[in-house]
Amino acid sequence: MKALRDVLDKVHPLFAKGGLLEVAYPMYEALDTFLYTPGEVASGKTHVRDGIDLKRMMITVVMALVPVTLFGMWNVGYQANSAIQKMEAAGIDHVGDWHYTIYNAIGFANDPSSIAGNLILGAIFFIPIYAVCMFVGGHIELVFSVLRGHEINEGFLVTGLLFPLTLPASIPLWQVALGIAFGVIVAKEVFGGTGRNFLNVALTSRAFLYFAYAGQISGDKVWTAVDGFSGATALGQMANAQPGEGIANPAIHSLGEVAYRWGDEGITWMSTFLGTIQGCVGETSALLCIVGAGILIATGIGSWKIMAAVIGGVIGTTLMMNGLAAFSPETAAANPMLGVPFYWHLTIGGLAFGLVFMATDPVSASMTDKGKWFYGALIGFMTVLIRVVNPAFPEGIMLAILFGNVFAPLIDYYVVQFNVSSRKKRYATT
Repeated sequence: MKALRDVLDKVHPLFAKGGLLEVAYPMYEALDTFLYTPGEVASGKTHVRDGIDLKRMMITVVMALVPVTLFGMWNVGYQANSAIQKMEAAGIDHVGDWHYTIYNAIGFANDPSSIAGNLILGAIFFIPIYAVCMFVGGHIELVFSVLRGHEINEGFLVTGLLFPLTLPASIPLWQVALGIAFGVIVAKEVFGGTGRNFLNVALTSRAFLYFAYAGQISGDKVWTAVDGFSGATALGQMANAQPGEGIANPAIHSLGEVAYRWGDEGITWMSTFLGTIQGCVGETSALLCIVGAGILIATGIGSWKIMAAVIGGVIGTTLMMNGLAAFSPETAAANPMLGVPFYWHLTIGGLAFGLVFMATDPVSASMTDKGKWFYGALIGFMTVLIRVVNPAFPEGIMLAILFGNVFAPLIDYYVVQFNVSSRKKRYATT
């Protein structure tokens, strides 16, 4: 490693100011700081010291995402192999695309009981999505860094992993490229780059695809990476439940009962908690999101206050909706989502993933301690409200976080003004 360090130091003058390759300094600096800790240190007598920098912060978030990513790849393969097995049992031939050609060529059969097989098949779907996202988004960041003469920040390492995890495995790759390009340019670079974006970049990218290409990011046929197979998510099933079915039936509130059905398929609360259900690549396992939350909280990177406030907002709003359902059975029969208990809301869809990895984004979230409570509660409230009141948007968490991002500066402003006003009263003199 010393030899590599010597080579980088030797070519550094070429990229420094006034050097022959000065315009390419962001690329040199990105490689240098990726391989080694930045050599520059602050000087002077009075400094606040912290053992973490942007590079370590971003790498820690990526590490917290690793369990979710690995499980997500396994679940993609598991759902696909299970679907193929059911189709074959029904006498329906499965004609696979290039993903399955590669999968079968390396010696794996469509067997959902094979852990390695499920993981490999899921990786064949996920890795191209991730690679396209990193290639397109990374090059856009590189172009803006060169034009501005700025360093390339490690922030995109997180965005480049978060965005693919919010997508279904069957998403066309050209839409991945278009989505991340929109998010990086519109939500980040036009505002000045890392640290200046007021919207979460990954969610902005997903929102663009959600409204521009709804057919490829929602519906019943996009969640399982098998052509011709319908695989509805738990939220989709709830939104389409008929009176007397699923959670609308008061007799089915037990965590262990099959509460929702799609054809012959049943979804239990435990399956939503573990993540063995249909959904976007990284959003299905609430259990592994809790593991990620533990890592972020223990390292001081993710705000436990925001996470707790989101959960509190979800529980409080859900209890109000449940009360409305109990008060008006006719309304509850027309809208089964009113009767969904809070413990279902916390495990279905992308709520757990969003509150751990998206709502806590230090750039787009509230920064004041009191503001974090209001910010998180607002996201929890809006998530349930969107899910229950507007079945056309059954997910809720994506729009709720973006809504919270917009109000975060206003929340912080009023928190600061309240503190200023309180101090004026406290120290007022006559």
